[in-house]
Amino acid sequence: MTVSQARNAADVALPSLVSGTRRHVLDLDDFSLQEMELVLTTTDAMKEVLGREVKKVPPLRGKVIVTLFYEASTRTRVSFEEAGKLLSADVINVSSSGSSVEKGETLLNTARTLQATGADLIVVRHPHSGAPNFMARHLERSGVVNAGDGWHAHPSQALLDMYTIKQHLGHLKDIKVVIVGDILHSRVARSNLWGLTAAGARVVLCAPPTLLPRWFLDGGHRQGNGPLASVEVDSNLDRAIEGADVVMALRLQMERQQAGLLPTLREYSKMYQVNQQRLARARPGALVLHPGPMNEGVEISSQVAHGAQSLVEEQVYHGVAVRMALLYLLIGSKQGEVKE
Repeated sequence: MTVSQARNAADVALPSLVSGTRRHVLDLDDFSLQEMELVLTTTDAMKEVLGREVKKVPPLRGKVIVTLFYEASTRTRVSFEEAGKLLSADVINVSSSGSSVEKGETLLNTARTLQATGADLIVVRHPHSGAPNFMARHLERSGVVNAGDGWHAHPSQALLDMYTIKQHLGHLKDIKVVIVGDILHSRVARSNLWGLTAAGARVVLCAPPTLLPRWFLDGGHRQGNGPLASVEVDSNLDRAIEGADVVMALRLQMERQQAGLLPTLREYSKMYQVNQQRLARARPGALVLHPGPMNEGVEISSQVAHGAQSLVEEQVYHGVAVRMALLYLLIGSKQGEVKE
């Protein structure tokens, strides 16, 4: 399938990605289900490109993409860079280390400088929640893609998780997805909540009470009829994992925690590690996901992390295709096709 065919298959009522009026991807909370489906359908075309002997195609020729990372990253940064280059964009990498940020330049001034140099799109990762939204409000020409901001959001990771699940199960509606681990500090969990619930999945959050947002513990998510009203919370992993179609383990983010949230890592692993014994409680052949990097032996056992049910490496592969789809839909030629 070409990108043009994917675009024509989309609902013509979509005003943003189809018409080109969406400039930013900040989270999935403002995405319609049709927009998410368009990204996943376009990803099919991009995945076909990745399977070719010559992978480079021309849709973003002449476009400039800047990756602006204030935090360390391997998977996300490399996949955005590869995605841009495979679509023939000029990709420029900027990190806080070695840039004018070290001299005290503000985020706003850095963003405006990059816009002035002609950046069509800025892919930003920042330790402070809301930094990409702040940039998007103050840039008139450059688009902004959130590659992870503090505890807030990581939309492209959620999209690649959704795509990976759909590739194996064929759909997302009514499946049971258990997300276990450091929910409180996880931007991946937050974006997945928006995406999976919008697609009709049943999501169960499992973590110690100290690693769950107070809003969920108090039942605040159940107020009204919004998509999060269907999310379940369970602090017992053995019970939560029963009948799960998908188990997503999250890294215990020690660098974001202050102190006192856990007694010991040994205690946490005993109660919340995804291991073979616990995975046996899920549906036969249940999928295992992890956004990485993994702390093997803490939130996931090495046997499960590298077992037959693990899709961790497949998530990384799909991450390139999903980010190619996002870049194309945001700044690609609306009449072009992925060919040649």
